[in-house]
Amino acid sequence: MKKSTLVSNSPRATRALGSKVAKSILKLPVGKHAVVVSLEGDLGSGKTTFSQGFARGLGVKERVSSPTFVIMKPYKLKTKNYKLFYHIDCYRLKSPKELLELHWKDIVKNPRAIALVEWGNRVQHLLPRDAFHIRFKHAI
Repeated sequence: MKKSTLVSNSPRATRALGSKVAKSILKLPVGKHAVVVSLEGDLGSGKTTFSQGFARGLGVKERVSSPTFVIMKPYKLKTKNYKLFYHIDCYRLKSPKELLELHWKDIVKNPRAIALVEWGNRVQHLLPRDAFHIRFKHAI
């Protein structure tokens, strides 16, 4: 697996990076299951800000905020290959089983879906093997 380190010096740059990653994912051919992106890192390290840019890069026009209290927010996409975007926040989950109760397996089975999972490390064993993992750290 290729690893890269990118540095963002502002929320604006973090959103721009999220948009860039989303646009590159839209270029991927449709596979056998959903594209899953796991965002991992400390509280306040930029996951939600990145998610906002990511959604914008997918063409989502609505204001995107962290789904911390609702856990999951679906959005319809108007792209050629992908039709649904799920923004999921696992911060408040008491166990990974709670994600399964939100029809996670059905989401992953849909090859025309993209799922962005904040705090994906909390449900690591439920993520597909080929999920993308992005780790966030506070600058020192």
